[in-house]
Amino acid sequence: MSKSESIKNSRGLSGKNSRGTLRTLFIFIKKAKKYRKYIVFAAAALILSSLLSLFTPYIVQLLISKLTAAEGVVLNELVKLGVILVAAYLGRAVCRFISLSQSHVAAWNFVGELTLECYDKLQSLSMRYYSDKQTGQLMSTMLNDSRQLELLIAHSLPDLCSNVIIIIAVAVALLIINPVLMLLTMIPVPFIIFVSSLFSTRVAPLFQINQKVYAELNGLTQEKLSGMKEIQANSKEKFEHGRMKDFCKHYSFVNIRANYAGALFHPSVELLTSIGTVIVLVAGGFFVTNGKMDVAEIVGFFMYLSLFYTPLAALSRLNEDVQNALASGERVLNLLETEPDIVDSNDAVEISVDAEPEITFDDVTFSYNDDIKVLENVSFTAKAGEMTAVVGVTGAGKTTLVSLVEKFYQPDSGRILYGGVDINEYKIDSVRSKLSMVMQDIFLFNGSVAENIAYGVDNATPEQIKAAAVIACADGFISRMPEGYETQIGERGVKLSGGQKQRIAIARAVLRKTPVIILDEATSAVDTETESEIQRAIENLRSGDTKPTLIVIAHRLSTVRRASSIIVLEDGKVAETGNHETLIRAGGIYAKLCGVQDALLDIKQA
Repeated sequence: MSKSESIKNSRGLSGKNSRGTLRTLFIFIKKAKKYRKYIVFAAAALILSSLLSLFTPYIVQLLISKLTAAEGVVLNELVKLGVILVAAYLGRAVCRFISLSQSHVAAWNFVGELTLECYDKLQSLSMRYYSDKQTGQLMSTMLNDSRQLELLIAHSLPDLCSNVIIIIAVAVALLIINPVLMLLTMIPVPFIIFVSSLFSTRVAPLFQINQKVYAELNGLTQEKLSGMKEIQANSKEKFEHGRMKDFCKHYSFVNIRANYAGALFHPSVELLTSIGTVIVLVAGGFFVTNGKMDVAEIVGFFMYLSLFYTPLAALSRLNEDVQNALASGERVLNLLETEPDIVDSNDAVEISVDAEPEITFDDVTFSYNDDIKVLENVSFTAKAGEMTAVVGVTGAGKTTLVSLVEKFYQPDSGRILYGGVDINEYKIDSVRSKLSMVMQDIFLFNGSVAENIAYGVDNATPEQIKAAAVIACADGFISRMPEGYETQIGERGVKLSGGQKQRIAIARAVLRKTPVIILDEATSAVDTETESEIQRAIENLRSGDTKPTLIVIAHRLSTVRRASSIIVLEDGKVAETGNHETLIRAGGIYAKLCGVQDALLDIKQA
C-alpha cells in the first residue's frame, strides 16, 4: 500500500470498532476463561495489596491524634504502630508479587495460545486469501497484535478491578472522616469522567491507526528484505530509500499525533485532580480553623485523598492501555473470524487405498476475479501411471491447473475427479496426501539437505532419503557437499543453484511415494546440463517399480516429448491434445512452439 493510500485510510478510519469495544473485550475475556483462576487470583492479590495501603493513612492519623492528645504517647504504642505498618508493607509486597506473577502466567500463556490460533487460522485459509495480503502485515497481526493483549490480561483488567475497589474503599473512609469535605472532593470527578469519555471517542481511534500503519510498515520492510537482491541488482537503493523514508515519516506522524493527543489528555486529568486537592486544602483549613476538624483528621484526609485521586488518574491511563490493546485485538479477531472459502463438506471421506490415481478435468472454468477467465471449459484426463504434459505460452493457465488439483482454489464451474470421483467429496488432507508437487519457485527451509528431502515424511531413514535423492539425480552433488546430506542450505536454499533446488524438491516428492506427482515448470530456469539431469530424474520416476501418475507443466518442450499425452492450452482453453508425434504432424500451435524453441537452440549452439 502506498503512503498516500495509507494516509487516506488513516483519515477515513471511524472512531468505532466494527464490533464495538465492549464486544471485542468480552470476546477476549471469554477466550481467556481457561486462565480465569490466575486472573482472579492476581486481581484479588492486587486488591488486597491496595487495601493494605489504606493502613498508612489510618496509622498516621492515629499517631498524630495520640501525639496531639494531652496524655501523649508511650514507646510501646509507637512500636506497636510501627510493627503494624511493617506488616502492612510486607503483606503488600507479597501480594504485589503474587499479582504480577499470576497475571503474567495467565497473560503469556494466553498470548501463546492466541498466536498459535492465528497460525492455525492462516494454515486453514486458501491461496485466494493471500492474493492481496503482505506477509509482513500478517506477521504483525499474528505476533505483534496478539502480544499487545498481554497488556490487557496482565495489567489492565486486574488494575481496573483494583482501582475501582480502592476508589470505593477510600471514598467510604473519606466519608467517615468528614462527609462535607468528601462531597467537595467529588467536584472534579464528573470533569475527569467527561475528559476520559472524550479521549475514548476522539483520541483512542488514533491508536488504532498506529497499529494499522505499523502493520503496513512491517509488510513493506518484509517485502524489501525479501527483494534485496533485486534492489541491489537494479541499483534502486536510493529509490527504495526514498520510499522507506516517506513511509517512516508517515509512521512517525501518526504516532506523534496520537501521543500528542495523549500528552494533552494526561495533564488535563492531573490538573483536575490538583484542583480537587486545592479545594480540599482550602475547605479543610477552614474546617480546622473553625474547630470542625482536628489536625489528625485533616492529615489523614489528605493522605486518603492521594489514594483517591491516584486510581482515578490511573483509570484514565488504563483507558488508553485498553484502547491500544483492543485496537490490536480487533485486528486479531478480523483474522480469526475469516472464514476459509475451501472447507471439507460434512460428508467428506478419505480416498480409498485402491482408488485409481487418475486425474480428470471435466469442463472446468476458473477465474481469480470476475472479469478475467483464466481457464474456460477445460477437459482432459491424466491417466494412471502415465505422463501427461500441459504446455502453452506464459499466461495460458498451466500453473492454475495445478493449484486447482491441490485444492488451493475452487473452480467456478465444472469438476476435478480423482479416480472418477469429484475431489470435493474427499477431505482436503486426503486429496493432498495423494499428491506431491515440485513447484517452479522451489521453497526450501533453513536446515539440512536431509531435513528438506524428508520434510513430507515422518521418521524417514538416511537410507530412504539417499534412495530418493538417487532417483532424483541429486545424490551426486549432495555427496560432494562439505557435510553431505547434513549440509545446511540457508534460508530458502540460498546456498544452492536453481537446478539443485529442483532436484532436492523432486527427491522430496519421490520420498513421499504418492500415487500422483506434479512437476510445475521443473526445467524453466536451469541450464542445458541441469535440464538433462532433471529429465533423467523424470525418466527414473516413470521406470520405477510403482509408476506414479505424472502431470508435467512445461515451458521447455524438450521435457515433455516422451509424454503419453500432451495438452496444449491457449488463452485458458484446450487447443490441442495428443502425443508429440501426432501434434507435430498436425502442424498446429504445439508444432509452432517446437519450431521456435528448436530455432532458438540452434542459435545458442551456433
